[in-house]
Amino acid sequence: MRATLFSLMLFCSAGMLYAQQPADFVNPFIGTSNYGAAYPGPIAPRGMASISPFNVAGPQNLPLEKDSRWLSNPYVNENKFLTGFSQVNLSGVGCPELGVILLMPTTGAVETNHLKYGSTYSDEVAKTAYYSVNIDKYNVKAAFTASKRVGVSKFTFPKGQSNVLLNLGLGLTNEEGAMVKIVSSTEIEGMRSVGSFCYNSPEAAYPVYFVAKFSKPAAKFGVWKKPSKYEGVEAQWMTYNGKTRMMDNSTKMVVGDSIGTYFSYDFDKEETVEVKVGVSYVSIANARENLEKETGNKTFDAVYKETYNEWNEALSKILVEGGSKEEKTIFYTALYHTLIHPNTLNDFNGEYPEIKTGKIGTTTGTRYTVFSLWDTYRNLHQLMSLAYPQQQSNMVKSMLEMYDENGWLPKWELNSTETFTMVGDPASIVIADTYLKGIQDFDVHKAYKAMLKGADQIENNPLRPGLKDYIEKGFLTTNDRGPVSTTQEYNASDYSISLLAKALGKKEDYLRFKNRSLSYRKLFDKDLKLLRPRLANGKWYEPFDPVSGANFEENVGFIEGNAWQYAFMAPHDIKGLIKLMGGDKAFSNQLQKVFDIKQFDMANEPDIAYPYLFNYIKGDEWKSQELVKKLVGTYFQNKPNGLPGNDDTGTMSAWLVYSMMGIYPIAPGDPIYTITTPMFDKVTIQLDPKYYKKKSIVIEREVNNDGKIKQIQLDGKALNSYFISHDDFVNGTTLKVIQN
Repeated sequence: MRATLFSLMLFCSAGMLYAQQPADFVNPFIGTSNYGAAYPGPIAPRGMASISPFNVAGPQNLPLEKDSRWLSNPYVNENKFLTGFSQVNLSGVGCPELGVILLMPTTGAVETNHLKYGSTYSDEVAKTAYYSVNIDKYNVKAAFTASKRVGVSKFTFPKGQSNVLLNLGLGLTNEEGAMVKIVSSTEIEGMRSVGSFCYNSPEAAYPVYFVAKFSKPAAKFGVWKKPSKYEGVEAQWMTYNGKTRMMDNSTKMVVGDSIGTYFSYDFDKEETVEVKVGVSYVSIANARENLEKETGNKTFDAVYKETYNEWNEALSKILVEGGSKEEKTIFYTALYHTLIHPNTLNDFNGEYPEIKTGKIGTTTGTRYTVFSLWDTYRNLHQLMSLAYPQQQSNMVKSMLEMYDENGWLPKWELNSTETFTMVGDPASIVIADTYLKGIQDFDVHKAYKAMLKGADQIENNPLRPGLKDYIEKGFLTTNDRGPVSTTQEYNASDYSISLLAKALGKKEDYLRFKNRSLSYRKLFDKDLKLLRPRLANGKWYEPFDPVSGANFEENVGFIEGNAWQYAFMAPHDIKGLIKLMGGDKAFSNQLQKVFDIKQFDMANEPDIAYPYLFNYIKGDEWKSQELVKKLVGTYFQNKPNGLPGNDDTGTMSAWLVYSMMGIYPIAPGDPIYTITTPMFDKVTIQLDPKYYKKKSIVIEREVNNDGKIKQIQLDGKALNSYFISHDDFVNGTTLKVIQN
């Protein structure tokens, strides 16, 4: 009996040990094709350092090759020619940046030309906090993990001469220039210049510093430099003109565009070399401290285990039950993608580069960076407020620090540079939404002042170009870029400001901004039942093609979209839009037409809330349920092309997370959710006790023939609506969706 009990205990322990955790469902290959711009390599939650295989260089990778087209990712799943492993990367962005500090293991004589030392590869494995691959040409196995600010590489070499190359000339960024210094046979320090995101602001280029430490001392080491090629008389005297210069055993600082180092070993049997690369945007000293404090003498496996556990804790904030393994995989991979950006900018000691000032700031919390706000204001920050409110609080504080440093709230901030990419004034929406959800441990009065500056200062306003016309006429004209969609973006921001003004007791501002938020109505063409651009004299722009602008085609009225894709982007005034369109039936018919004529674009932000808008029309709510389910099944899959397109720093993934849970933040800035059918039997969202009274909120589905929603209950009481306020939701216990 005792033996049987002991065996049973062992069995139960083993079962617990091998039970799949949320982190085990993550498939980092999702989004590495179809321009998803994800990469399969490791990163810690909101990490500064990340490692990606770099396979977008060289004619072997055509047509998806970085020098032959607009390409914003260091890795493309279809490509097969590898030229290294970059140590800092961006996930799900639309413009090339970072993708630098490339390590590459080779064997035999040292070769410094990446087109020659590059190799095909095989046996890729990607999972949470881990990536490995075999490099065919050299029979080297490479494995990678990462802490928050340190990338850790492990290379297993065969017998013979082996090399670890550090290439600072190759990268995804548009910038050039680097510095490197070999400190010893086990350490390298240096800097790589990066910047010019979306080919903007080249004057704002900035350095990323690094320190690389090797587990074994090199038998030989050196630096290479390939200078530019000179023409004319002076070239006759330059024997090194345009030729790679090898500086063996050099410990001097070397500066240039095409530079790198090599560490060589002579192994008499198979050996493993680990390389830790600490990074910093402040200094080499900080990069070294980051490396030592985070990874010290820890083994590769120890770092992997710590980061895996950190990921599992983060992903466990939302637990799902029921559903298939495939559904759990796409859900947790999407949640994983939402926890990459915004990411950490400050070093271990709290230091970070301030925006614009050039000074070094210090934080006791987390200074976040990579605010792709035109995308993320729509759903990602709402998800953070719900499940990760402490992070969201620090994100708002980071925005206010940027206002202190730069004089403006961020628009599209990247590593303390303001890229001014896209249009609108989205930070105001995020801040208002955060405050109205009860996350209020930031200086709301400073925030409100900053929001008013962006909304009211007509001259020299980088956030709101064309503001004079907007205030005087109610809309931007064809003299401005994307006048219709930009007007709609300003409306959305003004509505959020009005909500915050109301909460702060500022009645005049509340009325003023609420009225301003409705000015899109002046662009409504009653004949077309669409918004269209107006000239400066107020007349309609002619000729007008409502379909022009699809698939990112340039057009006069809209940014990254057309009249159909922007037709319903007034989420704060859907009831007003219903009236404009002639009532419920006309609104529903026009909304349905977006899908019927195939103008709905799942890969872009302006229309991603449209599937939920049928919830505003009594009797048509089933259309939202069917559409959301269909879109999830069509565009989000457990395969490399399993995202509809660019993930936009987690925005598409946030759409999926919400859609599979059965709720969606339908009106950014307004703390409400609309409800659809959950795709799991049970979803448990853990709530942070610092911000919320309850420990968790549960969403359940009761399925009878998988039909339309019959009833929605909150704590056993029927809701008479497909909408629920954030407060009611988080102060409830169970939201139950009952299907026919």
